Amino acid sequence: MPTMNPFATPVAAHFADTTMNLPLTPPVAPDVLTPASEASLPLAWQTLEAVPDPEIPVVSIRELGILRDVRVVTNASGTAFEIVITPTYSGCPAMQQIAEDIDAAMTRAGLGPWHITTVLAPAWTTDWISPEAREKLRGYGIAPPTGTHAVAADAPRKITFYGRPKDGVTCPHCGSTETEVVSAFGSTACKAHYRCRTCREPFDYFKPY
Repeated sequence: MPTMNPFATPVAAHFADTTMNLPLTPPVAPDVLTPASEASLPLAWQTLEAVPDPEIPVVSIRELGILRDVRVVTNASGTAFEIVITPTYSGCPAMQQIAEDIDAAMTRAGLGPWHITTVLAPAWTTDWISPEAREKLRGYGIAPPTGTHAVAADAPRKITFYGRPKDGVTCPHCGSTETEVVSAFGSTACKAHYRCRTCREPFDYFKPY
């Protein structure tokens, strides 16, 4: 069980009960730390934007929309960076690794202290994947998600974890839309496995939701 962190007081109401607390003090000497402040906030952003997704290392957690915010918070215990992340789906096994990679990046940059807040609402959507990340996915051999799937936070939302584009999934290898699904689950739960009828190459498709 994680230890309670005095900096974990949620800033927004929907943070409640969705906080994963990590050790506040990084394992480096205090005299080499750049303290959390508005002046050092750009450096924190720059540091975290370079953290790759552990399952798809060609894209960063910022490009995938997992890194939602970095801000400076202050309470009775002092001032710290609050790093807000949202999993691509509840129970995503990569989240612990992402938290450890964030810890390592902040430690290497000599920034601190910090804590990580995991927010589940609003739920992550493939709409948060940046255009640059979609091109990187395609270059990596993964067909990026198609369409728009997010809705207003207060609107009813039908939960679907797999939708097939009406015009077919475009093969990331040859660009053909003559593709067929092999399995609803690919290398990870958030991807489906496809095969191209034109070039005969298999590929993953990042499922839109």
